[in-house]
Formats: sequence, structure tokens, C-alpha cells
Amino acid sequence: MQKAGRMIKCSKYPNVTSKIVGSMFSDSCHVLQESLLSSASGYSNYRGILNWCVVMYGILVDPIQVVSLFLKDPYSWPSACLIITSNVFILAALYTERRLAVGTISKTTGLILHIFNLISMLIFPSATVLTVTSITPVGGVLSLAVYTVLFLKLYSYQDTNRWCREIRQAKAKRLTRSYSCPSVAQSNGSAVHSHVSYPGNLTHRDMYYFVFAPTLCYQLNFPRSPRIRKRFLMRRLFEMLFFMQLLVGLIQQWMVPTIQNSMKPFQVCILHVPNHLIWLIFFYWFFHSSMNFVAELLQFGDREFYRDWWNSESVTYFWANWNIPVHKWCLRHFYKPMLRKGVNKFLAQTAVFLVSAFFHEYLVSVPLKMFRLWAFMGMMAQVPLAWFVGRFLNGNYGNAAVWISLIIGQPVAVLMYVHDYYVIHYGSTTYQTRILPP
Repeated sequence: MQKAGRMIKCSKYPNVTSKIVGSMFSDSCHVLQESLLSSASGYSNYRGILNWCVVMYGILVDPIQVVSLFLKDPYSWPSACLIITSNVFILAALYTERRLAVGTISKTTGLILHIFNLISMLIFPSATVLTVTSITPVGGVLSLAVYTVLFLKLYSYQDTNRWCREIRQAKAKRLTRSYSCPSVAQSNGSAVHSHVSYPGNLTHRDMYYFVFAPTLCYQLNFPRSPRIRKRFLMRRLFEMLFFMQLLVGLIQQWMVPTIQNSMKPFQVCILHVPNHLIWLIFFYWFFHSSMNFVAELLQFGDREFYRDWWNSESVTYFWANWNIPVHKWCLRHFYKPMLRKGVNKFLAQTAVFLVSAFFHEYLVSVPLKMFRLWAFMGMMAQVPLAWFVGRFLNGNYGNAAVWISLIIGQPVAVLMYVHDYYVIHYGSTTYQTRILPP
């Protein structure tokens, strides 16, 4: 009777009963859908994440300390002035090539002018950084890095134009693909840009496009993308800003305090893992986000800035694939010319590592005004390491050896420079604050 009563009561509300039963037995709590953070979901409201970034920026990053890394005096900008002065060397290379193209100076005179210009590009900024006391170490590193990149670019510029003159003198009508670097298939948008022939390339527009392009190898006609993709550009810009804040925060909150409190020389080695993680973040920030941003802005078509170096089973494969612009420059302007002159491969490879070791030492020791040769020795140690890994290790063992060398290798040498810099400049103060009571 009780069940019948319930049924009679329910029968008084047939619509309600059908909805309840339908919701209990017909509807499902699961539907076909993507995770919210998946790109296929179409979700784009990340306002809360941006607010989190602002809050974390205030917690992790000290803006005053960031500015002080680049400037000692807010009214004095020596590093920026030094970078602007590099235009003198850029224009000197362009005007020298113009004189060579019309024949107003001899080939020997042009070679002397180029050599003098290139050597001055290394001596002038280093002498300025060493003598001007208002340049900070970070500002010095930035300035010397710009001059080093311009040195490699202008060397490639004069080399390629010399090949063009040789072809013209040999009665060739146009620059063949074998004298352009690198041999890359033209993109669909390349037809939009007019083809340039020598000496029509000797213009300010062409020179400064090459100066800002994300490449070290010059050629008269670069592969070009058909248009600027605004969404791609904004994504790369967001990545640049995000990872830059992350790098600064990790360095300020993790690295600097540990280094300041480490007075024993090898105690700083505990930072090899965080240093390695910062290096990996820097790699993505620079080689993917920043270089793709610049390439998209300039419609530069060749976006191969790195290859799968993380799968390296040998040291030589890593160095040939983690920094493609430098690798192409070394291959085109240094390694292959040495082979053509009869130098064997091992000596040519050693010479490439020697040049690389010089520039690593140049970019670290000069701004810090300390000459320890650790960066130089760290790079040169790659030669016997490459031989050992290639001879005795392969597959996963070789890949593990490469990763170990990255974690405890040259980044630790850089940390040793930074540690010694703190000991020299802040050692006594830090020691007093550690042993004296407040």
C-alpha cells in the first residue's frame, strides 16, 4: 500500500516525475571536450594568469636592482652609447665595399681597411669597458655581445662581396647559388621581393636589414616569408616577456643570494643544477622566442635557429646543432676555407673550438675585468671530450655524457667568474655581515 501511495502521489505530477527520471537515467555527466589549457579548446581568457604574473613580478623581481645591473647613474648610459657607436664600423664596411665595387681603391687597400675595421671592433669596445668605470658588468657583456655579433656579420659581409667581385671579374652575369649561404629552398613569399644583384646590394637598406636579421651569414637575397603573422608575433612577444621575468626572478632569488653567501671557492658548485635550468630557459627565450620574433618582424624566411641538440649522442653533434647561426658561419667562413687550403679535419675542428674559446673568454673576462681563463679552458676541454665520447660512448651513453658535460661544464666556469667577482667586490662586507651580530 505504501508503494502504491507513492506511485499515486507521483502520478499527480507527471511532468516533474519525467524530468527527474530523465535526469537520473538519460543525461550523462560527461561530454566530448578538450582540457581548458589545450589550444583546441578555444579558451583565451588568461586575465587571472596575467594578474599572477604582475603579483609574482613584485615578489620575485626587484626593479631597482634590475636597473642597477645596467646603469650606475640614471643620467649616464655608457653601454647604450657604446652600442650606438657601432654604426661607425657598420658604415665603414659599407663604404669600403662601395669603393671596391667601383674600383677607386685596390683589392689590397680594401683588405687592409676591412682588417683594420674588424680588429678595431674587438679592441675599441673592450678598451672602453675596461677603462670606463661607469659601465656595469651586465652592460659590458651586452655591449661586447653586440660588437661580437657585428664582427661576425661584417666578416661575412666582406667575404660574400669579395666572392661577388671575383665572379664579376670572371665575366659571370649573376651570383650563383653556390656562393650564397646557405642553400635554402625559396619560400612562397620570396617572389614578392625583387631579386638583387651585385653591386646593387651595397645600400644602407640592405646593410641594416642584414644587421638586424637573425643570421650571421650574408647573402644578397634572403628567403622571405609572405606576410607578418600578427598572432604568431604576439605569442613570441608574450614568451619573451614571460621568460625574461622568470630568468630575472630566478637569478635574483636563487642564484645571487647563494653566491653572496658562498665564500668557499667550490661551494658555488651546488648551483650547477639551477644554473643549468636557467641556461635551458635562456635557450628557449633567445633561440626560439626572441629570434622568431625578430624574424617574423623582418619577414626573414629561414627559421632554423637550432636543431635537435637534446638528442646529441656526441659532443660534436651538440655544438653543430644547438646554435645554427654560429655553426653556419663557422662552416662557411672558417672551417671549409681551411679544408680547401689542405688543413686536415681534426686541426680545422680544433681551430674552430679555439676561436669559440677566445670569444667565450672575451665575453666573460673583459666585462668582469678578471682574467681567469676558465671559460677558455672549458671550451678547449670540449676537444678531448669530443674525442672520448665519439670513441668509447654511443647511443644513450653518449647522450648522457653530453648532458653531464652541459650540467657540470662551462656554466660552472661562468659561475666561478661570478663568484670571484662577488668575493673581490663584496667579500669583506659579506664576511662581516656573516660573523658580526646585528
